[in-house]
Amino acid sequence: MLGIDVGGTFTDFVAQDAATGKTTVWKSLSESGDPVAGILRGLEQFEDRDRIDVVRLGTTVATNALLERTVAPIAYVTTAGFKDVLFIQRGHRRFHYDLSWKKPRPLVKRRDCYELDERIDNKGNVVTPLDDGQVRELARKLANDETIAAVAVVLLFSYVNPSHEQRVKAIFAQEAPALPVSISYDVLPRWKEYERASTTIADAALKPIVSRQMDSVRDRLKENGIGKSVSVIRSNGGEMTLDAASETPIQLALSGPTGGVVAAKHLANLLGLPSLVTFDMGGTSTDCATIRDGQETFTTEFEIEWGVPIQIPMIDVRTIGAGGGSIAWIDKGGMLRVGPESSRSFPGPACYGQGGTEPTVTDANVLLGRINPANFLGGKMKLDLAAAMDAMDKVAAPLGLTRERAALSIVHIANNNMQGALRSVLIERGLDPRDFTLMGFGGAGPLHISELMDMAGIPRGLVPNHPGQQSAFGFTLTDARVDRQRTTHMTSFDYDAKRASTVLSQLIEETLADLSRQQKSDSIAVLCSLEMRYHGQNYELELPIDRKLFETSQEDRLWNSFHDAHEARFGFKFPGETVEIVNFIVTAIGHTPTPQLHKLAVGDGSATPVARRLVHFEEGAIEVPIFKRETLLAGVKIAGPALIEEAVSVTVIGPGHRAEIDAYGHIIIEKK
Repeated sequence: MLGIDVGGTFTDFVAQDAATGKTTVWKSLSESGDPVAGILRGLEQFEDRDRIDVVRLGTTVATNALLERTVAPIAYVTTAGFKDVLFIQRGHRRFHYDLSWKKPRPLVKRRDCYELDERIDNKGNVVTPLDDGQVRELARKLANDETIAAVAVVLLFSYVNPSHEQRVKAIFAQEAPALPVSISYDVLPRWKEYERASTTIADAALKPIVSRQMDSVRDRLKENGIGKSVSVIRSNGGEMTLDAASETPIQLALSGPTGGVVAAKHLANLLGLPSLVTFDMGGTSTDCATIRDGQETFTTEFEIEWGVPIQIPMIDVRTIGAGGGSIAWIDKGGMLRVGPESSRSFPGPACYGQGGTEPTVTDANVLLGRINPANFLGGKMKLDLAAAMDAMDKVAAPLGLTRERAALSIVHIANNNMQGALRSVLIERGLDPRDFTLMGFGGAGPLHISELMDMAGIPRGLVPNHPGQQSAFGFTLTDARVDRQRTTHMTSFDYDAKRASTVLSQLIEETLADLSRQQKSDSIAVLCSLEMRYHGQNYELELPIDRKLFETSQEDRLWNSFHDAHEARFGFKFPGETVEIVNFIVTAIGHTPTPQLHKLAVGDGSATPVARRLVHFEEGAIEVPIFKRETLLAGVKIAGPALIEEAVSVTVIGPGHRAEIDAYGHIIIEKK
C-alpha cells in the first residue's frame, strides 16, 4: 500500500509492505503546475514500484481551486424569485465600521443565474408543477453556451421533496449530456438556502477541474503500471474512488491535511493519550486539529473566504499560511512580518539554491544552526548557507539587526502565528492546553515544537516516527467513510416516529450503497445522530442515538437524552421545553486493517552524540550535542538543548526540556 501526500513544497510517500511489515518513506519536490508529474518523479526513487497494489492519494487540487478562485465558469438554476439569495447573502458584516467593505463575490456571475417556474412548500407538497418544456429550453441554451462548463441546481425545499431537482437533472442528461450537473439534494440536503446554494455551486464549479485531475491520475499511473486500486482521501478522513471524487468533488475541499489527523488518532489510541492537539508544519502552511477522548472532531463550518460557506462534513482543521517556505518581509510601518506568502517548491527558500532570494523560515533555521546544510533530505539535497545569509541581510540590515538576531525574530514571529492557530482549536473552544499533548510533525514541525510548547502552555510534546511523511502515513491507515445528512424538521409536539425511522433508514441505505460502490462490504459500522435544539435556539447540538429510540415507546428517552446532553454541554437544561429535531445524520465506516508498528530494542537510557554544533537560541549561542534518530533505542533520555536529526526533519530539544524515546521510537518531550 502506498500513501501519497501532495503538498505545496514537497510530495511525501509512505509505502507499507503488508507481508513483511516494512515501512519505506521518502520525499520529492512537488510540481506546482502538474502534481501528477511530481508524483511520478518521486516514484522513480522507489525500487518496488511494480509491487504497489493500493494507492491512496491526498490532494489539494480542490482546495487550491477554491481558495484561488480558479474554478470553472458555471450556471446557477433556482426557483423563480430566489436567484439573488447568492448576492444578498447574510446580514452580518466582517468589519462593522468599515464603510468601504464589500460582500464577497459568489463563485457564479449574476448573468449566469436562471430561474424556473416551480415551487414546493416546506411540507414537500408541490405548489407549482415543474415545466419540463422550460427546463429543456434552458438545457439546450446552456449546452450551446461555450462559457458554461457545469450547472448547479438549487430549488426551494428540495431537501424535503427532491423530485423537481431530480427531474431537472434527468432532462439535462438528455438535452445537454456533456454538461455536468450538481443538484443540492445530492450535495447538501439541508435547510438554509444560502449555505445550501453556496456549497452546491462550489461542487459544480469544481467538477470539470477535479474530473480532469482524477482522469490524469488514473491514466498516468496505469501507464506506469502503478496501483491496481487508486483512491483519494475525502475531507472527512475517509477514502473514495476516483470516479466518486469526480461526481462529488466538493468532498475533496480539505483532502490534504486530514491524513495527519488520522495518524494522530491512531497514535493517540496506541499510546493511551486521549487528548492530542496536532501541529502539522510543512513548507507552505500549518494545520492544527484536536483529538479528544481518542476521536477526531468534525465540523460543517468551513468558508472559502469570509462569508462564502461550504457545509460538508469534514475533519475540523484550522490552517494558516505559516511554513518553512513562508517569506519574511518588512511592512510599510517598518515592522518585520512572516508569511502568508510562500516561496513554495520553486524557487523555494534561498538556501535551496534554485533562484530564491527572499528570506524564509527555513533560511532562518539554517542560519541558526538548527538545520545542517549537508544533511537536508538525508544529504540528497545540499543547502546553500551563503545564500541564506545574503537573503537574511534583506531584513537584518534595514532593521539594524545581526543576521542571527533577525533569524531568531523570524522564528519567533512564525511561532507566534502558529500559537494563534493552536489557540483557535483549544482556548477558543474552552479547552485547557494543559490537558493536551502537542504532536508536532510535517517537515518543519519538530524544529518548532519545543518553543511552541512553552508559548502555548502545553506540558508535553510528541514527535512521531517519520514526522515529515505523517500525513501520507495517515492515508495508509484511513477507512472508507461516508457521511449523509438531511434536514427533516419535527418537534416534541408533532413527532412522527414512523417518518423519523423512514428518513434514517433511507440515509443508512444510501451510505451502505456508497460503500458498496467502493467494494467495501465487510467490517462496516453505522453511526446515527440527530442535530437538535430547544425551540427558539439558533444553533443545534449533535446527539448520537440508537435506532431503538425511534420506537414509539421510547419517545421520552429521546427527549431526555437531549436534555441531559444539553446540560452536559452548556450546564443547564429545560425539562418539558419544546425540543426540535433539525437534521438527521448517518455515518458508515468500512474499516480497513492497520499496519502493525514494531517496537524498538530497549537500551540503557543513554546515547552517544555523533557531533556537536553551535546553535542559536533566545538564551544565546550554545554548543549542543547532535544525535541520529535511527540509532536511538527505547528508553533513551536526552537533556536539552540538543538536536535529533533524521533524513527529512530535525527535532529541536530546547533549553529546559528533556526528551525520551518510547517503545515505538516516538520522541516524548517534557519540561525538565
